[in-house]
Amino acid sequence: MEKKKRIWTAMVLIWMVVIFMFSAKPADESSKESLFVGRMIGQIFMKDFGEWTKEEQEAFAETINYPVRKAAHATEYAVLGILVLVRCKYQKKWNRKRMILTAWGISTMYAATDEIHQLFVPGRSCMVTDVMIDSAGALTGILFASALAAIIIGRNREQKHQK
Repeated sequence: MEKKKRIWTAMVLIWMVVIFMFSAKPADESSKESLFVGRMIGQIFMKDFGEWTKEEQEAFAETINYPVRKAAHATEYAVLGILVLVRCKYQKKWNRKRMILTAWGISTMYAATDEIHQLFVPGRSCMVTDVMIDSAGALTGILFASALAAIIIGRNREQKHQK
């Protein structure tokens, strides 16, 4: 049990470092990455995207840049929320509600400190809306993982009783 606790703690900390590294990138570098993702989305979902002019492709990528960036925020915090939730599972005598609230609280606090960190990065800013998006992403990941775990546990119990 202690070994698993240490492993999951390490995974949480590693993911926090990953988030920190993304946030430490200056705005122009971060924007280039988001625009690249926007072009990839265009290639995957837009018919004849490869036949568009470079200007049209860039315009498309710029149009979806904001939602791509916010989806990235939510996704990275959904992963953090899930990792923290699994780590909380190894606390003795914690019920599901306490695990969920703790995982969400830790993820939200980290989101707030991460936004403050961005004040010191060229071209970046601290936005309360980003903390809210990060927090919502974390909660979504946590609730998804909790629901999935409940379904799996329920099926395992059902199969056990049928034998």
